[in-house]
Amino acid sequence: MGNIHMVLDAKDVEHILKKMTDKIIEMHKRMDNLALIGIHTRGVFLANRIQSRIKEMTGLELNTGAVDINLYRDDWTRVGAHPVVRKSDISFNIDEKEVILIDDVLFTGRTVRAAMDALMDFGRPARIELAVFIDRGHRELPIHADYIGQTIETKLNEAVNVLLKEIDAVDQVDILPVS
Repeated sequence: MGNIHMVLDAKDVEHILKKMTDKIIEMHKRMDNLALIGIHTRGVFLANRIQSRIKEMTGLELNTGAVDINLYRDDWTRVGAHPVVRKSDISFNIDEKEVILIDDVLFTGRTVRAAMDALMDFGRPARIELAVFIDRGHRELPIHADYIGQTIETKLNEAVNVLLKEIDAVDQVDILPVS
């Protein structure tokens, strides 16, 4: 595929994850009520990496889960007649927890809105924060991230692909044109 532009390599990805983890630890002096929930698919891998880093740095193993938003999307009929539904895995009580939703790219805000709707089916958190690896702007909904790994300005006719070694065999971020 032509015109793919790599903007972050594996070293950059590692540095950004460290920066995000440090900020989460700084903002949550007490983490005994904190949980991380990744949005399928790449948000789950990012949540697991952040959880591992927090454990290395503090000794605490935070509750970590995964949420699938496909049936909560307001555009699922546009995406395809048969959305791929993955398993949401939140095996702990989120009532009164401080939850950090984690995703790879923040764009229109619709994925985050759907994730919050899905999360409410599991309970009522005391607070929901958002951590995104890449914020590319162009919001359609009034949603902002509390923790941003990197802001990358894009055009509407471009896509940002976050590639992670767990699923893509490489850590990098690409910008590519969309048709």
